[in-house]
Amino acid sequence: MSEGEVKAGLNGTNGFAMPLFGFPRIALSGALGELSEQGVARAQQHCEKIKAASEQMAVALREIYSSNARSATDYGLKVIEISNANTASAIDFFAHLLGSKSVTDVFTLSAVQARKAFDTTSAQNKDLWELAQKLATETGEPIRKHVVKVLHQGN
Repeated sequence: MSEGEVKAGLNGTNGFAMPLFGFPRIALSGALGELSEQGVARAQQHCEKIKAASEQMAVALREIYSSNARSATDYGLKVIEISNANTASAIDFFAHLLGSKSVTDVFTLSAVQARKAFDTTSAQNKDLWELAQKLATETGEPIRKHVVKVLHQGN
């Protein structure tokens, strides 16, 4: 920029040698500063809310994990118990089968074992289903409770 252009800028024209038409200069820095401070304050408030919600969800996840661990252990123990009972039943059946003396005895023992296995399996499935429902309920309830709490605090 030449010295003449600099003088023109100081004499009421902008950097492109255009007149400013006498518009008053507005102190934008004060207004922009206030808006900026308000924006920063709002951002800090929102960050605090997000942090609090994150901490609450961490608590909920700890509860869910703890509950799931107990329920999964109960389920696993039930499966082991069922497996043990079924193995013992099968061994008993084969022991009786080996001691049978006729084909009629084999058919009779097989029919009795089939009926017993069906009834036992039905009861075992019912027990496992109840444990699975308990697991689902115990998992879902803390999630629902904490999500509702976080959503109500956000309003």
